[in-house]
This record gives sequence, structure tokens and C-alpha cells, in this order.
Amino acid sequence: LRADGFAPLAWIKESLPKCSLTPFPEWHFDGPTGRERLLAHFGTQTLEGFGCEHLGPGLHAAGALIHYLRDTQRQSLPHITRLVPGQSGRFMRLDAATYRALDLVELARTGDRRGSLLWIIDKTRTAMGARLLREWLCSPLLDRDAILTRQGAVTALVDDDSGRNALRSALAQVRDIERLVSRLPLGRVNGRDLRALHNSLAAIPELITTLGNYESRELTGIRRALEVESLPGLAAAIDSAIVDEPPMTVKEGGVIRDKFEPELDELRSVSADGVHWIARFQEAESERTGISNLKVGYNRVFGYYIEITNSHGDKIPEEYVRKQTLKNAERYITPALKQQENQVLGAKERAEKLEYELFQTLRREIEQHLALLQDTAGAIARLDAITSLSTVAADEGYVAPEILEAPVLEVNDGCHPVVASGHARTDFTPNDVHLGGDHPSLAMITGPNMAGKSTYIRQAALITILAQIGSFVPAASARVGIADRIFTRVGAADDLTRGQSTFMVEMTETANILNNATERSLVILDEVGRGTSTLDGISLAWAIAEHLVTESGARGLFATHYHELTELEERFEGKVRNLNVSVKEWQDQIVFLHKIVPGGTDKAYGIHVARLAGIPEGVLDRAKAILSHLEAGHMSSQHVPDRPDTAAAAAGSQQLDLFGNAYDGLDRRLRSSDLDRMTPIDALVMLQELKKLLP
Repeated sequence: LRADGFAPLAWIKESLPKCSLTPFPEWHFDGPTGRERLLAHFGTQTLEGFGCEHLGPGLHAAGALIHYLRDTQRQSLPHITRLVPGQSGRFMRLDAATYRALDLVELARTGDRRGSLLWIIDKTRTAMGARLLREWLCSPLLDRDAILTRQGAVTALVDDDSGRNALRSALAQVRDIERLVSRLPLGRVNGRDLRALHNSLAAIPELITTLGNYESRELTGIRRALEVESLPGLAAAIDSAIVDEPPMTVKEGGVIRDKFEPELDELRSVSADGVHWIARFQEAESERTGISNLKVGYNRVFGYYIEITNSHGDKIPEEYVRKQTLKNAERYITPALKQQENQVLGAKERAEKLEYELFQTLRREIEQHLALLQDTAGAIARLDAITSLSTVAADEGYVAPEILEAPVLEVNDGCHPVVASGHARTDFTPNDVHLGGDHPSLAMITGPNMAGKSTYIRQAALITILAQIGSFVPAASARVGIADRIFTRVGAADDLTRGQSTFMVEMTETANILNNATERSLVILDEVGRGTSTLDGISLAWAIAEHLVTESGARGLFATHYHELTELEERFEGKVRNLNVSVKEWQDQIVFLHKIVPGGTDKAYGIHVARLAGIPEGVLDRAKAILSHLEAGHMSSQHVPDRPDTAAAAAGSQQLDLFGNAYDGLDRRLRSSDLDRMTPIDALVMLQELKKLLP
């Protein structure tokens, strides 16, 4: 992180909330400095071989990163073997608001992984595959051929249950080769790490055999990456040297197999014979002295010693030399014991030293194949991620979407991949999404809260993301035009750390959408404009919808409670379509059908939803009375709806007698309006309000 504020700190914290930040002085990012560090690290005279020589800012950042790693690790970094230039045109960029709104990798409310899209699709068997799958989800593909190549691999495995299960079984034996290899040149591996590497390499033949059954271009490429002659040799070298259950440390022996090194076997024999001699010595001395509880022990301070309790103090031989006094015993040594100690400990120390040298020799031998192991890890990670996507598709009944270049989104009987997962699929109401092509590009969706508007618009975005990572999607069928960006404006929350209100956050995110969305983008808007007054909110929402239709041309789903926006369908015929969530009314109750149907609605059912939430009946009755007065335009002199229990109401007066002339509301609204300063949108909004005031 540049300390000069090149990237705003607040923005970085928002985008990477769980990362620790280390500010670096600006000079670390200077062009010549960064380039020279990279040349020194890779031992080259140019970076053309990596295809990076022209990437000025990228080289500055990479050079600073190399310096940071050297500074923190305090050693060379031989496991960093290459530079790979990023290709921003190949991947979709998702902003922080979209991550939060769609719960891609974790729930925005709690930070939990459970309940996110990643949680649903991650059926990987290796840590490497899990990391790669997360990377795919965060960077969907933009290249149609790349998407179809990955999708073809998923299709091949979806259609073959036995082959997919065989791959998953073999992958379960593979450990985190990427992390292990990164520690290898740093000398931070032990016998268990090498044993894990052996077990991982030993699973490769089964992977190769199973992959031989497929003609998919991606799976064929993975198989070829695994068919390397030196890999079986590495596995054999580890197996012949390292014991099956090695200890945690490498400097205390027990790591190298017997019969691997003759000199080591000889030293171990001397050490073992010495231990047996100690046991025989203890038995002989106990019998010779008549001390039944005499025992021989060892510690690092005195070496081997003879311990005798004080109750046998009169039986101690003259040649015993007192070494230590305890509370209830004395410890002694003898010349014969010390001589044997020197032989045993000497052999043991030499054996441990030799074991460590043999281990380091094996480590350096494996290190010579560092790049090969990194490539192998990458191939296994790709296979694991593809196998995960195919497993989800098979288990959940997903279908392969048709991938198009045209800005089209056609989904038939689509489902939310998280809400409709597992057994919940049977209770989920599927819905169609038709945007672009022969259909309007913008859909205005009205309906009550809790009816499913937010779920509907989110599932459209999630289906698009799944399609562009090469996955199958939860639908009966789908045609997905590649989206260059997915923008979301969902939910509302203050950003206190940046001094921004709910409405300011909403407008900032909306501004980002309007300034960057193109005709190939997918835009998801939920209740835009609700953070301000009704008239302001309607005006802003109307203008924003107009901009999406007339300027950006993006495919969009706009969920709103502003029923006035349904007029846009007539204003922009063929470009805007009204949809609403079907609701069934029965005996003053409502039933959410969760079905998206054509047409708009002017009912919000807010009071019904409040009843479902447990609002007291008295409050609900008062709200219904106020609502009926407001809809008729009747207000008291204090501009507050009169209570239904006023004296006039109690006397059974008719509404017209209680509130005066039926046209009083129209008269007051017209007289309070400044027609000279009214915009066309304001006039249209007022006309809608006046229409509601008619008796």
C-alpha cells in the first residue's frame, strides 16, 4: 500500500475488509527501483520473457511486493519463479457493493460463509481447488471460448457419475501442494510435509487414468499437465526415504527409513544396543547390590545415572559416585555407566545429525522440481474446481446455459441457487427472466415486501455469474449474453466511518452504475430513492430508469414501491416492461405466491405485512383508518388524519360531512402548486396524486 494515498485508504478497507494494511513509502513504487528488484530476483536482463516489460505501474507494484516479502521473510524467495501479466479484458470486475448485495463469498450481514453462493458451489476436495473456485467466482470470464471450454469440462463430468466420483475419491488424497511447495525452498518443511507430498503425487496415476476417458479440451489439457515422467520418480524418492509416520521435527531422528543409508543403520544399531546394555546393567546392579528398587535414568544435565532411595543408603557400593541429592533418594554414576553413555549418546547424536543431512539432501532434490510441482498443483486445482461445479450441477439438477455475445438474458423457470438449494428446491417458486433481444431491456417490478422481488432480481445476477464461470445454472433452460459488468444497488445502510448517510451511500452506488454501465451490463436496482422524501424519491427513480433506457441501454431489473414508475412502460414502449409479484387476497389476509407475472400493481400490502410481523392490532386498525383518509385526500386542520373516534364519527356522520367538500383536497393541492416551476415529471406525479383525490 502506497503511503502517499495513491489509493484511498477507506476504499481499500471497504474492498478488502479482512486484510491487514502495511503502508510503504512512495519511493518503493518508483519505476526503475521496482524493475531492478524484479530483474535481480529472476536473474534476467529483461522482463520481455515474461511479457511484462511494457507494464509500467504493474512492475512498480510487483517490485514493491518483492521487497515487502524479502523484508518480512528475511530470506530469498526461490519459489517465486515467474511473472504472469494479468489480463483485465478477460475477467469481469465486480465491485464491493456487488459482493455484499449478492452474498457471493460470505453473508454481508454476518460475515459467515454459510449461506453464500460460494458455500453452495464449493464441493472441492482440496484446499487448492477451494481457493481457485473462489477466484473464479470473484472474476467471471468475459471470453466466450474460455467459458465454453470450461463448461464443456463440467458437462463431461456431469454426464458420468462413476468417473466424477472416481476423481473426487482420488482428489481427497491430495494435500495442499501449493502451500507445501512455497515452504519447500524456505526450509520450513518436515517429514510429515514430504509424506503428504508423496501421498498427493501417488494419487496422480488414478487421476490420469480416469481423465483418459474424456475428450473435453480442458480435461485433456489437465491430463497432459499431470503426465510428467519425473513425478513418479519424486514420489518414489520420498517413499524410499521417509517413514510412514514421521515425527513433527526433523532434528531429533525417526524421519528416515531403516535400510535407506547403511551408515545410519549402523549408528542406530549401536544406539539400540546401548539401550539394551543399560537395561541389562540395571538388572545386574540390582541383583549385585541387593537393592530391589534400583533404577537407571537419564536427563540432559547429568546423562545416565543410578537412583537409589534413602532407605537403602547402607547398601551403596564404594565405586558409586554421588551426583545429585533428592528429597527421598540419591543419584549416582559409575565409570562403566559413563563409558557406555558416551558410546550410546555419541551414536545417537551422529545418527540424528546424519538423518537431518539426508533429509536436507532430499528436500533440495525435490526443490529442483519446484516449477513442475507448481504446475502440477495448478492442474489439480483446476480439476478439483471443475469437479466441484459438476457435482453441484448433478446434485441440484442444473442445466448448461447457452452462452451468447449478444446482450440477452433469457431464463426459463430460474431459481435462486442458494434459497432453492437442496430440499428447499421443491418449495421454491421458479420464475422466468427475459431481458434484451426480442424483449424489453428494463423490467420494472412492483409488489409487496416479502413477496420475493429481491430474491428474483438477485437470482438473475447469480445465474449470470454462474454461467460466466463455466458452471451450469438453476433453471429449466437459459440463454445468457455475456455481461461485461454486474452492478447492484440493493439494501441500505449508513457508512458512519466515512460520514455518509443511508441515502448518500445509495446515491454514490447509483452514480457508479449510471457512469459505468454499458449496453452489455446487467443492472440490479432495489428500492432506489426510498432514502428521501416521496416526491424526491419518485423523481430520482424515474430519472434513473430513463437514463438506463435512453443512455446506457443496459439490461436491468428495477424493483420498486413507487407504482408511478409503471407509467414508463407506455412512455418507452418495447424498452420497458412491467412485472409484479402475484398476491392472493382472502378474508382480509394475503398469500404470497412468489410468482412474477406481467403488469404493474398499485397495492403495497404494507399493513398486511406488518400484521405478519406481529404489529399490535390496535396499531394496525389505526393504520388502516389513516390509510383510507390519506387515499381520499382528507386531512385535519393540523395536516394529520383525523382519528376515527371523533365526535362527528361517533355520531354516525358521513365522510363528506366530517371532512367537508369532497373536492377540498383537490383544491388545496392545486392552490399549493407552483405550476411555473414544475417539471414535466413533477406535473405527471401531481396528476397521479390528483387522480387519487377524486371522490
